[in-house]
This record gives sequence, structure tokens and C-alpha cells, in this order.
Amino acid sequence: MQDTFYLDGIISKKIATPKQIQQVSKTHKNGWRYLWSIDEARKMVLRTHTTCVTIKHLADHKPDEARVFSLGRVFRNEKVSYKHLVEFNQIEGIVVGKNTTLRDLMGIQREFYKRMGLTKVKFWPTFFPYTEPSLQSMVYNERSDKWVELFGMGIFRPEVTKPLGITKPVLAWGGGIERIAMLKYGLDDVREFYNNNLKWLRSISKCQ
Repeated sequence: MQDTFYLDGIISKKIATPKQIQQVSKTHKNGWRYLWSIDEARKMVLRTHTTCVTIKHLADHKPDEARVFSLGRVFRNEKVSYKHLVEFNQIEGIVVGKNTTLRDLMGIQREFYKRMGLTKVKFWPTFFPYTEPSLQSMVYNERSDKWVELFGMGIFRPEVTKPLGITKPVLAWGGGIERIAMLKYGLDDVREFYNNNLKWLRSISKCQ
């Protein structure tokens, strides 16, 4: 993948149990219509998102109902800009339940943003490899009079959950913490968090 950092010369010796490998390979072939490669799966990478954390939780616990959240460092092979970093922190959550729907997921996102002081939210359809249907969310930044792209979300595809033995719908969402912090602290450039600007740091009580 173009935004992924591959660790040259490092190969994982064990990636899963033989049963898990068989289930993933079969589901992958049926769902994505091409052969799953164990050699490709053994390649070590720096994670581009924290979905691996929530997937491991599903694989280990196989919950009928769950609300799970994670926060972790991720890495993207992208050009650094005012809204993109090579290394940043991502928050991610999943909700597992028998009757959960995409509308429930939209409600969760609205409530999350509301508690951050962000009340104007909109969604539109998009594509993510692991979810279907998928949505992208934006919130309105009154200070800059602009809409800001934040979290991606959707319902995990059967190709993700079926090999794990999960039969209930799994709502999933995630995004960068730094972008939310930009809105909270009135910044226009995400790089400011890592520039060691002492004047700005001293003006923020939580940084002192």
C-alpha cells in the first residue's frame, strides 16, 4: 500500500494459527476475489491505523456485545502538511451488538463531537477497504469558517469479522487526535504540536 512503511528484511515467523490462516484465506478469496498471500502477510510494517488492536480484541474475546476503544501511535508514508503528519496518535472505537446500525454509529459520532464542543456535523458516503457501508465525517470550525474532515467510520465487512467467528454487526470508527486538538486549541497547523514553541506551550495550562 502506498501510505505504508515496510520494514525491509524483517519477516514475521508466526502470524496466526493454522485454522485462522485457513479461515482468512477462504474468506479473502470469496470476498475480495483474489488469492490471499501468506508471504505478503508476513511482511512487517509500521501500522497505518489501530484497527489491528480492535481486531485482536474481537479475535481473542468474540463478544456478543461490546464497546471497545483504543488510542495508539500510527505511521503514514505521506507528505507532511498543515493537516498531515508522518507519525500521529489515533483514537479508534468499535461497538458490537445484534441490532446496531449505521444510524447508531452516526449518533455515537455526533455525541462524541458534541462533548468536544463540536455541534455542527455532516456525513457523506465514502470507501474504506474494511467497512461497508462507509462514511466520512466533517465538523464545522466557526473560528476559520471552514468544514474540517475528521473521523472515518463504517460497519466491518464480513471479510473482516467472519474469519474471527463474529456474527453480530461491528460498528467501527477512528481518526487522528491531533486534528481534534487543533480545533480545541485554535491552531491552523497540526505541526505546531511538535515544534516546541515555548510561547505557545506556556499559554496552554495542560502543557505546563
